[in-house]
Amino acid sequence: MKRIICSTAIALTIAISNAALAADRAKTSYGTLEGTTEASGVHAYRGIPFAEAPIDDLRWQPPQPVKNWSGVRNAKQFGPRCVQSPVFSDMVFRSNGMSEDCLYLNVWTPKSSSNERLPVLVYFYGGGFVAGDGSEPRYDGENMAKKGIVAVTVNYRLGVWGFMAHPDLTRESPHHASGNYALLDQNAALKWVKQNIAGFGGDPRKVTIAGESAGSLSVSAQMASPLSKDLIACAIGESGALIAPTLAPVALADGEKVGAEFARSLGAASIEALRAMPTEKIQEAAAKLPIGRFASTVDGWFLPKLPVEIFAAGRQAHVPLLVGWNSAENNYRSILAQAEPTPENYAAAVKKLYGERADEALKLYPASTRDEVMQAATDLASDRFMAYSTWKWFDLHSRTGGKPVYRYYYARPRPAAAADGRGNAAPARGAAHSAEIEYAMGNLATNKVFAWTPDDYKVSELMQGYFANFIRTGNPNGAGLPEWPAVTGGNTVQYMRIDVEPRVETDKTRARYQFLDVDYVKK
Repeated sequence: MKRIICSTAIALTIAISNAALAADRAKTSYGTLEGTTEASGVHAYRGIPFAEAPIDDLRWQPPQPVKNWSGVRNAKQFGPRCVQSPVFSDMVFRSNGMSEDCLYLNVWTPKSSSNERLPVLVYFYGGGFVAGDGSEPRYDGENMAKKGIVAVTVNYRLGVWGFMAHPDLTRESPHHASGNYALLDQNAALKWVKQNIAGFGGDPRKVTIAGESAGSLSVSAQMASPLSKDLIACAIGESGALIAPTLAPVALADGEKVGAEFARSLGAASIEALRAMPTEKIQEAAAKLPIGRFASTVDGWFLPKLPVEIFAAGRQAHVPLLVGWNSAENNYRSILAQAEPTPENYAAAVKKLYGERADEALKLYPASTRDEVMQAATDLASDRFMAYSTWKWFDLHSRTGGKPVYRYYYARPRPAAAADGRGNAAPARGAAHSAEIEYAMGNLATNKVFAWTPDDYKVSELMQGYFANFIRTGNPNGAGLPEWPAVTGGNTVQYMRIDVEPRVETDKTRARYQFLDVDYVKK
């Protein structure tokens, strides 16, 4: 009798073990993966290759399909991050080193079987197109997965590796295009998702793309590109669009000129010579150049025209869009430099920027006291940095996209630093650039820098709730959340102000962006 009980117990243990193993495995078109099951019950698959390593002859080439593998591939460790320099101090990586071999993605899923068809979020990281990685804790997909969403983060090539155009590259391309390799990496990841996400319980017809800063620029680019617009169902943009003055694309010939000059500076007479150079030598030289030196290009293939022109003509992906920006995207010092924030110094700075149009600018960004100067200069700096391009994207898509658009204004400043953190010594004037990411993704606890308060968790629950609803349905509204009206075009715009006390506000800033239009849009 004891032997029977013992045998039954062993069999049950083996069955449970096999069930757990099966839950951690997922099949793709290229082979089987084995991930991990988190304490929350979410299944995580890290370091999944979605394209061949872009090395040797594939350096500065569009991403190529990954080769099949036999057996079960370990997917428990993040892949290497793409080659970059330590530009931003707030970036924390969990990646397996750094390499040109970096085209990996990560999946978090709550699925109990591959027969489920859950909504999908594909998130592109920010970092000025020169830094960042899908392993950063602020983008972690576990908390989105806990809300019934399959979350994906994607690596893409950066800087010189992701954007360098060159006459030799254009000549060897069947599309007569070069540059934009980072954006093509993202496109390849979206194709991978369409082909494989069902194996993780995701619905390939319900894919929302999202991102912040350069990730938001990427979302606008993917919406604009004829190569990607049929791969997405919804889009979320957090602070930025690929529209002047925010890292706007350049003509292919201009991009080729920059690439050729860079190659010559390294003594490379051809693209073959540049491909033969060590990674470190190229990155060291590229790191000395300003952010944006290697710009995206209007290559006639991924981007047939400037995104602003594509959106104006209504040729973008016609999908629901949730988009917005933060209340302090940039610091007032970018307007005043080291000058004291007096009305006189502010007027002089605006005069230097706008010349004969300065009086008009001062009416739109008025200030007569020190505090008003700091606020007006913050508003102007923020508009010039990120808000205008995001507004232009929003405005055009609301008029030509044929789908609902939901606009937000994020106003919650980060709290003071934790005891061992590096955060603000005191609450900031507004919500800084990138401040909303952990709130939106439900990842405040992953950031140990700030002393998060109950109010911060309240804002996070609100924002993540809106995002999750939008990913599911294309509409952020749902039970327990203040009603957020859609914008369908026209000059009267309502938006959701996201803060401890959220509220719908009517936009009164349109004239500011129309003023900036004169400088940033070709007439």
